[in-house]
Amino acid sequence: MSRKAPAPTVVLFRRDLRIDDNAALAAAADRGAPVVALYILDEQAKDTRAMGAASRWWLHHSLEALGRRLGEAGVKLFLARGRTGEVIDKAIAASQADCVLWNRRYDPSGVAVDAELKTELREKGLTAQSFDGALLHEPSLLKTGSGGSYKVYTPFWKAMAEKVHIRDPIDRPRAIDGWRGDLGGVRLSELDLLPAKPDWATGLRETWTPGEEGAQARLREFVERDLGGYERRRDFPSQLATSRLSPHLAFGEITPFQIFASLRRSKSSGASKFRSEIGWREFSYHLLFHNPDLAERNFRPEFDAMSWREDERALRAWQRGLTGYPIVDAGMRELWRTGWMHNRVRMIAASFLIKDLVIDWRHGERWFWDTLVDADPANNPAGWQWVAGSGADAAPYFRIFNPVLQGEKFDPRGEYVRRYLPEIAELPDRYIHRPWEAPASLLRGKNIELGKTYPNPIVDHGAARDRALIIYQSMKDRAAGSSSERKVS
Repeated sequence: MSRKAPAPTVVLFRRDLRIDDNAALAAAADRGAPVVALYILDEQAKDTRAMGAASRWWLHHSLEALGRRLGEAGVKLFLARGRTGEVIDKAIAASQADCVLWNRRYDPSGVAVDAELKTELREKGLTAQSFDGALLHEPSLLKTGSGGSYKVYTPFWKAMAEKVHIRDPIDRPRAIDGWRGDLGGVRLSELDLLPAKPDWATGLRETWTPGEEGAQARLREFVERDLGGYERRRDFPSQLATSRLSPHLAFGEITPFQIFASLRRSKSSGASKFRSEIGWREFSYHLLFHNPDLAERNFRPEFDAMSWREDERALRAWQRGLTGYPIVDAGMRELWRTGWMHNRVRMIAASFLIKDLVIDWRHGERWFWDTLVDADPANNPAGWQWVAGSGADAAPYFRIFNPVLQGEKFDPRGEYVRRYLPEIAELPDRYIHRPWEAPASLLRGKNIELGKTYPNPIVDHGAARDRALIIYQSMKDRAAGSSSERKVS
């Protein structure tokens, strides 16, 4: 009597677009049943934040790379668009699968969708199981001594070291039996992820190699070439000294477990510092998990009393890299061209928008969300709130970056500025970060006309700093007054 063939297993892919160190895929292969690999573009779930344009570009190419890798392993990647529960129901009906596996998500919508899905599947008598992979720690399990969540990085990172076992990466399955049926679904082009008219992605294509193979190549190059000088060189944007792994991490083409394993094998002095930077990503997700509205609401409620300025013209100048401050403008143009910005310059550009222009941090967060290939639901708002002073373990409100001094300190020869601001590239180092101080004769000789070929500063930094301090202090006074009134009442 022949044995009944095992029912297929559905493996959901989301922001875990890889084969190596994929616990859900490994568990499916271990079951010995045919695997139905499925990606669902679900933009209808409650509280789902639509991906930005740069992220959609990356997703297209990452799915293309994953489909190719799975195909080489004998598994077809099915693509679908719609509500996750409805698509899963159709996939189960078509394949007769009895098990659905996935790797956990930690953004608010992802958590809600997956919890509901797990409940519904189990009520129907199906197996539903989730696995780790995106984070080194589980935010629901790592708690302070009083049983709460962490709000300061240093004790969080100390607790990670003491309480969290960081496992080794999981090998890719030696063999996967791909399901031979057809779910229908859509073609990759039908997901409409790429820009068309106009096609603004030339710089992205020239800069990045999305996909698992690109992620592993980037990690190897970083560890072998740049890790030794990472702590010393990482703040200088003209030097390719940072890992540039952030978009690969954001789409799960590589895991923090794989990165830590690579760092353990390295004897480089930069390994400890880079581990702590990965720790900030963990901390940001810890914050997001316990504060689902991190991208919309001030973590520190006293900042609700802040009197932000509404200045569409200034916001537009900042977005286009036309503020008149070269280090800020170079960063914003790097972002527009490549979908990425050096981390030091991100802080400078964010400080300028928030402190010099006194524009709500949420405007900047939304712009980065749309234009960054590494746009991340945790890192992005946590970083913006850190600069604004409204976040957890944030910079003090009176820390205001001077864009001229920051440029001169971290781009002393103006190499980064010249790369992205060709209109002032011929200025000598002395004036590259303060072109308005250059003699008129020098500007004429270089065919630079401030206000036409390159803008004058849209604000005077000194005056803007004073204004910001007054507004921030007023906010603190109002918040303190409101707190006193509540206590009296």
